[in-house]
This record gives sequence, structure tokens and C-alpha cells, in this order.
Amino acid sequence: MSQTKNLLSTLKIALKAQNKTYADVAKTLDLSEASVKRLFNQQEFSLSRLEETCKLLNMTISDLVQLMNERYQSQLQQLSVCQEQEIADDLVLLLITVCVLNRWSFNEIVMFYDISKPECIRKLVHLDKLKIIELLPNNHIKLRVSPHFSWRDNGPIQQFFQRVISHEFFQSDFQKENEQLVVLNGMLSLQSNGEFQRRLMRLAREFNELNDQDSALELDQRTGYTVVMALRTWHYGVFESHIRTENRVKK
Repeated sequence: MSQTKNLLSTLKIALKAQNKTYADVAKTLDLSEASVKRLFNQQEFSLSRLEETCKLLNMTISDLVQLMNERYQSQLQQLSVCQEQEIADDLVLLLITVCVLNRWSFNEIVMFYDISKPECIRKLVHLDKLKIIELLPNNHIKLRVSPHFSWRDNGPIQQFFQRVISHEFFQSDFQKENEQLVVLNGMLSLQSNGEFQRRLMRLAREFNELNDQDSALELDQRTGYTVVMALRTWHYGVFESHIRTENRVKK
């Protein structure tokens, strides 16, 4: 995990804790608000600008680093394959895991889903043992995962969603106001492919940041959304028979 990414994520949290905005940072650095957003998104803070921003918070860079270490050293970044398999094999446990990762409370889970309180508590205890959450008195849920927590590439959870969910996901014409489907086809160099992948990852970080930001809202003010971003070498199957044998790409 990038230290720069973690440091700037911690800086955002520190700004929010003191009710400081991008506009406040922009004024401190004598930049436009858009420029400040770009510095965060592209992770291009110079040491001098980082120091000035820390001064805005009455902190030093060392204070920020210490805060980062306290935040990330004890937080879970990823589960083992066996732990993911435990969750993938239990549909109710997987459902509750998704809910807690999206900051649902105990009451919101049992009110929205047909899951009894005792069963929900049992599943939450299981997640506590996996160190995904800390189950506090009165069934309060404290997330113990990093903001950059992710499922394992090609792991049990990812395979489950690819196998079970992907077909359902595309059963839509994507015509609603809050839906969007973009299919692109083009020819890129390896260098351009790499740059596009980096931009996809920046967009993924922005989605996670918005999800984190909106987690403070009431459940009825939020709606579940799923974003699928993928890039691969691919030729449309309908054209396959027209490609010369010697030119066909091995799959």
C-alpha cells in the first residue's frame, strides 16, 4: 500500500475532523480549489505544501505521520483466502459483511432484511473474530478495516460475485437517471494502457472516498450502487470467424 496514499488519506480525515475544507486548503496554499482537489487525487503534494497544510491544522508533518501509523498499523487490509471462503460459503454472512462495510448499523440490517436479531448477532460475532469489525456493547459496530480494504484478486469473494452477480448486474437497459453504461473499444499502446489503468484506480479511490463521506448520512438518504470497471484485450466474438487464423489472439 502506497505510503503517500495513506498519508494523504489521513490528511483528509484530519481536515474533516477540524471542519476544514478544500477551500480552506486552497486559501492557505494560494491555489484554486480545483487545483487542491487535483493535488489530492493525483497524490502530488510537495513537502512544502504538505507542511503548510499541516500548519493549517496546527500539526507538523511528523504529527501527521504518527496519526497515519496509528490509523493503518492496526487496520485490516485484506483477508486470507480461507477467511474469504468462510464468508463466500455463507450467504447471510456475506450479506451482513457487505452491509457493515457500507456502514450499516445493527438496527438498519435487521429492519431492512428478514434476519432475526440473534442470527445477526451470531454473524457479527463471526466478523469480529475475523477482525473485520469490533462488536461493541448494545450491538454497535466499529469497522476495523482500512479505508483501502479490498477483496483478494481472483479470491473466493471476487469469484462469487463474478459467477453469481455479474449476470444479474447486466439485466438492465441502464436508462434510468442514476444508471450509466459505457462500452469503449479502441487500440492502445502498452504505455497508454498503463496510464488508463492508473486513471481507473484514481476513479475507484474517488468512489470509495464518496462512499466514506456519505456513510454519516441516514440509510434512507443512501442507495446501494455497484460500479464495474474492467479493461482487457478482447475481440468481439461475432467477428471471430472473419479473422485470419494466423492473426487470432490466443485467449
